[in-house]
This record gives sequence, C-alpha cells and structure tokens, in this order.
Amino acid sequence: MTIDFVMDHVKHLAVVGVVYDKWTVQVVYALADGTRRYGELQRELGEITPKVLTETLRQLEYDGLVQRTAYPVVPPKVEYSLTALGGTFLNAIHGICQWAVEHQSDVEAARIQFEAAHE
Repeated sequence: MTIDFVMDHVKHLAVVGVVYDKWTVQVVYALADGTRRYGELQRELGEITPKVLTETLRQLEYDGLVQRTAYPVVPPKVEYSLTALGGTFLNAIHGICQWAVEHQSDVEAARIQFEAAHE
C-alpha cells in the first residue's frame, strides 16, 4: 500500500464516521419530510438532549448535509433543512436501512451464537 492510499482511506473514514451515530441518522430522517425548527426536531426525536441535538445539527451543517437559516426576529427563529448533499445522504441511509431489514434475523442469530460461545 502506498502512503497516498492510506491517507485517502483515513480521509474517507472521517466522513463515514459521521454516519455511525445514532442521532445523525434520526435527525436526517426527521428533516426528510421538510424544514423543521429546533423545537420541532427536539419534540419529534423525543429522548435526545438539547446538547446532543445542537452538536448533531452543527456537525451536519459543517459537513454540508444540513442548512441552518436564522431569521432576525424576536424571538429568534432558526430553521433546519437538508441540502442537496443531505438528500444524497438520505438515499444512502435508505440502502443501509433496507439491508438492516433484510438481514435483521441473520444479525440476531449471529449475536445469539456469539453470546453462547462467550458464556
């Protein structure tokens, strides 16, 4: 392997790491239906803490998947929506979710087998 290949691989893993988060997927799904305000997202997602929601939205905005629009009104009004890039991410998530549905029983069987072997 060349150093360039390894460095490219490390860069890709940094992007893929965003996906491997419980809340990222749920926030993207919540925004799939359209623009939401912060409070709407928090109510829809239920058990997410304000800190985690804020961090997740900031990361998604940083990565270009979510657009944050702040309006200069009192009280403050901020809306979040998926960008075009976020829409492509949503399509990828659909594929992963489909895989999960198709292989759920396989994963559950593997877990049972693992637990039995490690008792």
